[in-house]
Amino acid sequence: MVSRLRLIWRRAAGAALDLALPTLCVACREPVAGDGLCAACWAQLSFIAPPYCDKLGIPFVYDPGPGMLSMQAIADPPAYARSRAAVRYDEIAKALVHGLKFHDRTDLAPTMGRWMAHAGQKLLADADLLVPVPLHWRRGFSRRYNQSGVLAQMIGRQAGLPVAVEALQRVRPTAHQVGLSRSERAANVQGAFKVPKHRKAEIQGRRIVLIDDVLTSGATVDACARALLRARVASVDVLVFARVVDTLKSPI
Repeated sequence: MVSRLRLIWRRAAGAALDLALPTLCVACREPVAGDGLCAACWAQLSFIAPPYCDKLGIPFVYDPGPGMLSMQAIADPPAYARSRAAVRYDEIAKALVHGLKFHDRTDLAPTMGRWMAHAGQKLLADADLLVPVPLHWRRGFSRRYNQSGVLAQMIGRQAGLPVAVEALQRVRPTAHQVGLSRSERAANVQGAFKVPKHRKAEIQGRRIVLIDDVLTSGATVDACARALLRARVASVDVLVFARVVDTLKSPI
């Protein structure tokens, strides 16, 4: 009886708090009901849809035909097989990522995960297991949760796939990638990830989809993919919420 009264009290207190402090749009800070974005900001999101590079998921400016690869994929192919992203990384996408990552806006994760599941339908249909990009334990302790792990759980529920949260470890702390060149990013994460011995049997021979929030140069997910492939997984695909698209460079 006491526990039931406590539950009722908590729900009533939560409802009162929602009335007193309404949810704000993560981008423009206007009051919003629902998914964390107002209609005006939602309309500004740039969702990524075909045509795009079959390997990297970089959008093409016109349709070159099925199975075409971007020059980047041909010149510098990654360790992973395919990558897909829900949206371009712009100011609205940045607000969503930072809200989830730095400001405890875990209420954004279901919507972000739903968009990711839609963008990665083909990858998820071929997958056996989801693996989130891990944080080093020190950073995880300070943040209290791994945003990639939260997104992986949401996508797993959408797609009916298991999530191996501890299949991959970040074995040394790395500097923030922001502001680093492509080569510096690659050097920063080199050797930073490994599959623990007691987790190898869980992933060997399985088709993995690696989950992260943002793809910039691809250095982090490439290092993760190499660690997973060394542990003899069957394949690695990558699914992220947002990816940087350099509009100043021709994608083909």
